[in-house]
Amino acid sequence: MTTLYDAPAEDLIEALTEKLEDEDDIEAPEWVAVAKTGVDRELPPEQEDFWARRAASLLRKVAVDGPVGVNSLRSEYGTSKQGTTRYRVRPHQKSKGSGNIIRTALQQLEDAGYVETSENDGRRVTGDGQALLDDTAGEVIQDLDRPELERYA
Repeated sequence: MTTLYDAPAEDLIEALTEKLEDEDDIEAPEWVAVAKTGVDRELPPEQEDFWARRAASLLRKVAVDGPVGVNSLRSEYGTSKQGTTRYRVRPHQKSKGSGNIIRTALQQLEDAGYVETSENDGRRVTGDGQALLDDTAGEVIQDLDRPELERYA
């Protein structure tokens, strides 16, 4: 049986994005068009499917690292900032990602039944979420034409 660890992360997130766009519970809020993804950013994201892509990435990240909290996910989605993007005048410093984007996407994943809040630990993936990830990984492995991944199909 194929698991989420067998499929390449980039291809798995791409396939999950397509599935989560069809979900009624996963919907981008109005404010996401003007929100930055971190304090070190100057502009909001330009991708059309940003919200579904971030939700898919969060679902995979919670499944791999869970139970995990919003603060540690902020560190994962942060970058190293060097001042403005135009001049790069400061030394490297770690900057955290937007907590509101992560928190809201996790709440929507909870409403969809893919993630649950565990007592004093953070969030972890549910059985339905694990099944969605594993089924999608199986589809990704079958669609890829890579001979080194054939043993997982």
